[in-house]
Amino acid sequence: MSGTDLLGQFDGLNEHQLRRLLVEHLTKQKLGLYWEASAIERDRALNADVVLPRLAEVFPPPPPGEGRGEGAPLDTPPHRNLIIEGDNFDALRLLRATHRAKVRVIYIDPPYNTGNKDWVYNDRYVGANDRWRHSQWLEFLYRRLTLARDLLTPDGVILVSINDENRARLELLMDEVFPGRRLGSITWRTRQGSNADQQCFLSVDHEHVLVYGNAGFSFNGFNKSYEMYGNPDNDPRGDWRTSDLTLGFSYKERPNLYYPLLDPKTAIAYPPNPDRVWVYASQARLKEGQTVQAKTMEAFIELGQILFPTEQRVATWPTLDALLAAIDAGDVPKSGKTPLLRRDLPNLAFWVGRPVGFGRPQFKRYKADLRNQTQPLSSWVVPSFEEGSYEAESSFVSSTNQEGARMVAEIFGDRAFNYAKPLSLIKNLLQQATRPGDTILDFFAGSGTTGQAVLELNAEDGGQRKFILCSSTEATKKEPGKNLCRDVCAERLRRVIAGYGSKPAYTPEQGGEFAYLQLDKVEAADAHHEVDLEHAFQMLALKRLGAVLPVPEGAIKRLGRVGDCELLLCGKVKAATLKELAVWPAQSGAARLAVYTLRPQTLAEKLAARGVEANCYSLMDAVLGGQAGSAA
Repeated sequence: MSGTDLLGQFDGLNEHQLRRLLVEHLTKQKLGLYWEASAIERDRALNADVVLPRLAEVFPPPPPGEGRGEGAPLDTPPHRNLIIEGDNFDALRLLRATHRAKVRVIYIDPPYNTGNKDWVYNDRYVGANDRWRHSQWLEFLYRRLTLARDLLTPDGVILVSINDENRARLELLMDEVFPGRRLGSITWRTRQGSNADQQCFLSVDHEHVLVYGNAGFSFNGFNKSYEMYGNPDNDPRGDWRTSDLTLGFSYKERPNLYYPLLDPKTAIAYPPNPDRVWVYASQARLKEGQTVQAKTMEAFIELGQILFPTEQRVATWPTLDALLAAIDAGDVPKSGKTPLLRRDLPNLAFWVGRPVGFGRPQFKRYKADLRNQTQPLSSWVVPSFEEGSYEAESSFVSSTNQEGARMVAEIFGDRAFNYAKPLSLIKNLLQQATRPGDTILDFFAGSGTTGQAVLELNAEDGGQRKFILCSSTEATKKEPGKNLCRDVCAERLRRVIAGYGSKPAYTPEQGGEFAYLQLDKVEAADAHHEVDLEHAFQMLALKRLGAVLPVPEGAIKRLGRVGDCELLLCGKVKAATLKELAVWPAQSGAARLAVYTLRPQTLAEKLAARGVEANCYSLMDAVLGGQAGSAA
């Protein structure tokens, strides 16, 4: 772009936009990831319009004659699982207004930017020969990740799948969006023994899950195995096992922990390992007033937690020459192949004339003293075809991508979706990352594997996890009727919830339900004219209750109750409406009312005149609040 063209662009910018460009230029990171993007265009996209939800379907469908009408919200349970059809950028703008800081786990499998017709952007597939492909991909993800960041709870986490080719770019992007919150990555096998796409005999059969979490997050881990614990001596302190008594430092690095260990009952002395000193300090080596965090070696001996060998060779060297001859012959105590006595070690005279044990003392570690009853999740996922071939107690097992394709074919009868992740991978990730009451978001939902994983986990542990799945139609000019969200994602969940093949159905109590939302967009300036009461009702239900409800008939639309407060929505308040509101507390048993209306101050005054306590709020402020402003 020429200087003249650039200046021409500046002519059309207002003062705020020029300031925005200047701030970006002066504060742009000089070290890190950089891609072609316009901060002004980013702001325009974020604030271009207002996104509103429209309820298109609930599943299971209500029985005939139910689902609307006066009593529906009182009798019909809310739908807390959501499937949102539309551009996920718009869906995330909506969720930022309704679910800010409420989502604990986000899992996404975004397009991998391979150029192999896996990514629709601006109504077309981005091909491998597009010179701006990488910048488009990074900006596409940046806009969505910055919105998603605001949805996470203070202890929330985002898990992002990516292939090896684009891992470096995505990791740098994640570092920019989630600074200081990188927790690591998990590696899994995508296929078994393939020779395809290998370069220089380097396998590309692996993918990664990047993990970025807020300060309070941790994986659930695995319960430790206690098979090695027992109580053969009927110790009243419970089960125990033996463990090493040394620390990985040399005698030069930790000279205070390099000392002879004496068995007070037998007077046998045990040489320390010059390459691995004792783990506990000796009381005799402490300076006056010095304390240690753990007990001293003498204290552990008194407690009976130092196990000295009962059967071993014991040698006594009468002179220093005899000791040196034994050292030269290699006939001294060893730890593995490491001799514990050498000519270059200090204070060799101590070992002359006293019994020296060739065995190694061990520590008696009690199960009750373990601080942590779980062990951390490994960053390596065991492939199902290698299960049991090696010990991996802190890893979970996942199948390959073939499982994902096979399950889609099993549910639909054909391969309705080509890039499904294996259910075992997503289910195990969520089992490690979630708690039973968490909300899980997947805004690249694809075929809906994340939703099925949530249902299976709830059925197994009685949890009440909730899923929010966002998927576009992926319609293009060549395929205008395509609707991936409706015909694959939602259809998969319909079939899974209803039960397919030999699989059982899921009850609403297990989370076997969802509301299908579509998105309407209106200009912010026109919102007061174009937002209808159905839009308003669903926005308020999502904001206040985190759920979708069927919209009741009548002038007063009941959202629900929070504590002793009834949540109500009113449009225009007429005399009959006012009369109904006045008796609502007595009829419902509520102590007070919260009413969203177009004229809150007027309504509050009229209700107060009738002796009714009510907090009245601006309906439009409540509907439109939370969507304006930059997410960056």
